[in-house]
Amino acid sequence: MVTRAVASEPSDGADLPRTLAQSAGDTGTGLVSRLGTSRTAGSWVDAEGRAVVAVTDDEAAAEVKQAGAEAKMVRYSMRDLKTATSTLRSTPKVAGTAWSVDYRSNEVVVRADSTVSTADWNELEEIADAIGGSVRMERAEGTFTTRINGAQPILSTAGRCSAGFNVTDGRRDFILTAGHCGPTGSVWFSDSQGSEQVGRTTTQSFPGDDYSLVEYANGRAGDGADIVSIGEGQGVRITDLGEASVGQRVFRSGSTSGLRDGEVTAVDATVNYPEGTVSGLIETNVCAEPGDSGGPMFSEGVALGVTSGGSGDCTSGGTTYFQPVTKALAELGMSLLVGAPDGAGQGASPAPSAGATQGAIAPGDATPGSSAPVSGILDASTLLSRLLNPRNIGPGLLVMGGSLMALVATRYIRTEQDRKAYQRYYSATWS
Repeated sequence: MVTRAVASEPSDGADLPRTLAQSAGDTGTGLVSRLGTSRTAGSWVDAEGRAVVAVTDDEAAAEVKQAGAEAKMVRYSMRDLKTATSTLRSTPKVAGTAWSVDYRSNEVVVRADSTVSTADWNELEEIADAIGGSVRMERAEGTFTTRINGAQPILSTAGRCSAGFNVTDGRRDFILTAGHCGPTGSVWFSDSQGSEQVGRTTTQSFPGDDYSLVEYANGRAGDGADIVSIGEGQGVRITDLGEASVGQRVFRSGSTSGLRDGEVTAVDATVNYPEGTVSGLIETNVCAEPGDSGGPMFSEGVALGVTSGGSGDCTSGGTTYFQPVTKALAELGMSLLVGAPDGAGQGASPAPSAGATQGAIAPGDATPGSSAPVSGILDASTLLSRLLNPRNIGPGLLVMGGSLMALVATRYIRTEQDRKAYQRYYSATWS
């Protein structure tokens, strides 16, 4: 999670990872794009880190091999698989179901959790039979839920979540987190007493997507905005953003279950939560638990997603879905706050593009990167003291300081009702 309150500048930036991932995922994606959806059916990265492309004819296989990737002949093209998912989308939604394209098995996998009735399961099987052999039905353990309740560090009357990545519009800084965490206007705190305000939700997209923006109370993320906390005072530097690749090893950090790792099993997945349907998600076998919602998923310093929901837990394992960061930032018009690869300092990433893909590394060789202690906070009182310091005062700065004091007073008055409601909501948890 990354927030002004819980993540900050490391003591020695040189100890933090600044490596970007390998290009196997990019190779596969490029070949799929060039050959087209009627001749290919997706790509993934194998256990040795090599790009594998599913193809439907010998000529396509030859082109893939010539490009240095491995070709796998399959029955169904991506066009066939997309037709199947389109048919599923057009049917009445059943809460507790999800589907995604499994590139490696060349199938659309439909999962139904324990809440789906026998009657609904039978109807889904009839739909799958009508589509044909490209659809596989599976029962999932547990239930598909959004992961909102049960943990700090950001809390409001809307619930409890983990912060994701720090982003900016060039003027103000925000936390990118899950959309289901709370509606627009939700006020977030870093403590259960409601005395340390983090910020307020200004934008929410859920269902459909699952992302939201929390604007920092003082407008700034502060020092170390490019650091992802991984627990026990440790952090990993984020240096870029990208797209997830099937087969890629990834890491997720959350305020309930801490740092966990696993593999991307599918992209463009759809989940029918009880609250509504969310599409375009990254599917993984990384575990998650309530309170991990909104937390960051990354690989080799590259931001990939924020935790949406899933089934299972970190005792028995499960399936977890993530909102892609690139899509959220593109729709919001935001940039990710990242660490400069050359160690020159913090900056904003370029606008997301189709070419900003994340390659993958061999699952057996990946590590979350070297860690360094996380410390220090730049909060509103620190900023105000700097503005009022006589050594920093120039023409017009006193006026700016006075305006800032008035703004702080106005925000305090405006927030009091939210603070009191928050305290009432969590009064049972106070010590």
